[in-house]
Amino acid sequence: MKAITVLAPGGPETLVWGEAPDPRPAGGEVVVEVAATAVNRADLHQRRGRYPVPAGATPILGLECAGTVVEVAPGIQEVAVGDRVCALLDGGGYAERVAVPAGQLLPLPGGLDFAEAAALPEALCTVWLNLVTLGGLTAQQTVLVHGGASGIGVFAIQLIKALGAKPIVTVGSPRKAQRCRELGAVAVDYHREDFVSLVHEHTGGRGADLVLDCIGGPYLTRNPAALADGGRLVVIGLLGGGHADLDMTPMLRRRLTVTAGTLRARTREEKARIVEEVRANLWPLVEAGALRPVIDRQLPIAQAAEAHRVVEASEHVGKVVLLVRDPHPSPPPRRST
Repeated sequence: MKAITVLAPGGPETLVWGEAPDPRPAGGEVVVEVAATAVNRADLHQRRGRYPVPAGATPILGLECAGTVVEVAPGIQEVAVGDRVCALLDGGGYAERVAVPAGQLLPLPGGLDFAEAAALPEALCTVWLNLVTLGGLTAQQTVLVHGGASGIGVFAIQLIKALGAKPIVTVGSPRKAQRCRELGAVAVDYHREDFVSLVHEHTGGRGADLVLDCIGGPYLTRNPAALADGGRLVVIGLLGGGHADLDMTPMLRRRLTVTAGTLRARTREEKARIVEEVRANLWPLVEAGALRPVIDRQLPIAQAAEAHRVVEASEHVGKVVLLVRDPHPSPPPRRST
């Protein structure tokens, strides 16, 4: 098969579309013929040599994909050759084929093509895990999301709205602010406005119940001031750095909770449980149109370097998708009766 390989740790120019060994399904796995995959920040970190690949995972980039099952390991009953799926991956999405644990598959949602479906698994699993499972999000709460126009951010806005809560997001440009407002969020341009002040303005001085932070750095010391008493901070990324001096005295007095959550390093059993929760709780919202992929652009897989440049420069709103094959699946064949 062909796949994107990283010639050496470095910039986008190190990504090359060339020959790679075909994957074989181990026990409990299937092989998916990839139609589309999506770019995630973790791919950029791995390309630069800053994101260790979990033990046993392929070094090929790509944490999600959509396509067609072409091979199934013995003993798997719930998946069949020809099934159209999207998948949360341990790696390997930037390729024509990838081996996937069967527990990390999701059915292709009705009404979506492969390119749209490829933008779902990693983001939806991340927002479900960190907003609901770890963050305890419920209706009527207020959530501050940093990086509101990111692939994670646009889904976080939609999920917060779908659960009856209020999203406030930070963004870096008027264009991104407008797009987030269209999705239903209060948008704060961090170049011109102070997010702590805006959160208190929009909550009557109470503060947010939950903060989802993919930035870290200087935000780590500012987040507690944006939280209501008893609020929760969930850190899922450190784009701005990972070191900060936290004053624990007000955190103790105000009963604040800080949690850090990652997805890729979890075991297959944990990922399968998260995927099943997403299927049960979020897939009906996807099918109903309450959660929809926001795709900034689609590029052929051979232009993966350009896709990385776009994401690295934060020029995008939502997801950047890489097309490996025709993203528009033909109707499934009729089953004989």
